[in-house]
Amino acid sequence: MAITQETFQFVANLVHQRSAIALTPGKEYLVESRLAGFARELDLSVDEYVSQKRKHLTFTDSELIVEALTTNETSWFRDSQPFMALNQHILPATRAARDPLGTFKVWSAACSTGQEPYSIAMNLIDYFDSPAFTSPKPIIEILATDLSRQVLERSIKGRYTQLEVNRGLPAMNLVRHFQRAGTEWEISPQIRSMVKFQRHNLLDLPPAGNGPFDVVFLRNVLIYFDVPTKLSVLNRIRGAMRPGGYLILGAAETTVGLDDSWKRVQVGRSSIYQKAWN
Repeated sequence: MAITQETFQFVANLVHQRSAIALTPGKEYLVESRLAGFARELDLSVDEYVSQKRKHLTFTDSELIVEALTTNETSWFRDSQPFMALNQHILPATRAARDPLGTFKVWSAACSTGQEPYSIAMNLIDYFDSPAFTSPKPIIEILATDLSRQVLERSIKGRYTQLEVNRGLPAMNLVRHFQRAGTEWEISPQIRSMVKFQRHNLLDLPPAGNGPFDVVFLRNVLIYFDVPTKLSVLNRIRGAMRPGGYLILGAAETTVGLDDSWKRVQVGRSSIYQKAWN
């Protein structure tokens, strides 16, 4: 049985208040499927579970509900185009503007279970270890953030099932950067040491003491926000970046017609966005 509109509206309002993500009508199935596990543990329906929590909603309960609704799917080297843009344009252009690089800083925002920041780390290792790279190797710092404590705990462990490593991870990367851990695969200490995980809500100021960033990955997040929230998030991220730094959005996202302070750069079949130099 589908959840009631009263249940859906309460959850949608709570999620929007805490994360600015808009759950529009038609997403009732998502609320029901994401909260079904919590309800089942108490031998309740989702409607009964939400009704019970509404009477005495604790901070912990509200966090669990919001995190359940904001956890997104991910995969290794997702969409491939952003990583191609990183190799073919961002890194060469950044080197041309600032060589030696010294420190190269990346922010993977809304990193989910860690596949994106670990993919970035593997990508940068391959690039800077290439014989074609003759400059002094930079220090690589990758900050990975997410709203959900649950997915961050998984990310920090760096352990993935066979099904998860089959989703986009090239065999050469599996051999080079992973080792068996029982029935799972564990990422190497070298790659794990390059990534710092931290809880962060994009509605807040950027995490202090980590920037300025050369590149920010903010993929498939803006699509869930209304226009004022998108502008606010973009403004805060721009303030955390180096002049000339690059923003990478999802394939269905753009700053064009929304925030013209970014320069759109076409790289192959994808677009990236550059912060002004001044």
